[in-house]
Amino acid sequence: MAVKSIQLGQVWRKDDNGQDYLVTKLYNEVFSQYAVLRPAEVNAPDAPTVRVKVTKTAAGAALPGFTFTQEGSF
Repeated sequence: MAVKSIQLGQVWRKDDNGQDYLVTKLYNEVFSQYAVLRPAEVNAPDAPTVRVKVTKTAAGAALPGFTFTQEGSF
C-alpha cells in the first residue's frame, strides 16, 4: 500500500509474518531513500533494526514487503 509520504513514527506490518514495525529513521543515499524500522514490541530496544529501500510511484511511497497499518491519509 502506498502513502503520500513515509514519516517517522509510522507503523508498517511485515507481509510475511504480520509483525508490526515502527519507522525510526529516514535517510537518502545518492538517488535512493531508505527507512530504518524496528519491531513495535516491548523488547524493541534490544531487537535488530531493518533497513528497507523506499519505492516511489505515481500513487505515492511504499515499503516493499510491508503494508501501512494506520488509518487516515498521510
